[in-house]
This record gives sequence, C-alpha cells and structure tokens, in this order.
Amino acid sequence: MYLIMEAKNVKTTRSYIMSQIKGKNTKPELMVRRFLHAKGFRFKIHDKSLPGKPDVVLPKYRTVVEVNGCFWHGHKNCKYFKMPHTNRKYWKHKIEINRLRDRANKKRLKALGWKLLVIWECEIRKANRESTLGKLVAELTNTV
Repeated sequence: MYLIMEAKNVKTTRSYIMSQIKGKNTKPELMVRRFLHAKGFRFKIHDKSLPGKPDVVLPKYRTVVEVNGCFWHGHKNCKYFKMPHTNRKYWKHKIEINRLRDRANKKRLKALGWKLLVIWECEIRKANRESTLGKLVAELTNTV
C-alpha cells in the first residue's frame, strides 16, 4: 500500500511540474523581444496565420525569429541538452517530433517567402547575449 501511494505522489508531482513549463513567453523569448523593441523594431508575436505560430514576426523585414529551448528542440552538441535517463524512449520520441515539426514549419515559411532566424537558448545566456543579439540586428538590417 505504501509503495503504491508513494508512486502515485511521484506521478502527481511530476505531472504538476510538467504543467508549469511554459510554451510561450519564456524568459529567453522575452529577452529577445525586449532587445528588439529597445532597438526600435516593431513586431507581432505568435502570429496564428503563419506556420508554427512563430515567437517573433517582423512583417517589415519579412522575417520570423524562433527562440528555441535547447532541451525541447534537441540542440545538437549543446552542453544544455542532455537526454534524460528515465523514460528515455518517450523523451527521444518527443524531441524528435519537435525537430520534425521545426523542419516542416521552416520549409513552409520559406515557401511563403519568409526568412527564418533561429536563436537557441544557450546563445543568449550571459556570455554570448550581446554578440548573438547584435548578429540578429545585423541580419535584420541586411534584409531591408
């Protein structure tokens, strides 16, 4: 009886923790948006009319910016992406589905004439933030 209760509590706790993970308006996404806004760029967020509801849409530049979490999108060769040891089969499938969806959305955006820029969560951590965001602005100003 005790083991069953313990397992149920673990499952309930895990379920609660997972429900608290946000898909929109994450810290890295907000950081990119604040930076772009401060530099004078105006944009839409999560535009439902575009494939994948991109994080940041800059219609003037016909450019979309996706801010990807290293874990959720399986950033290759990144020290912040580590496959969990428990429930490996589930996580491998989940991350692969995310990667496939990302590729499909990129292809569809390109077919519609949009340019896609991807910023990884690890690229805007303290050490690389200024460099990465500076490159983003350079990319955007080169598209006009």
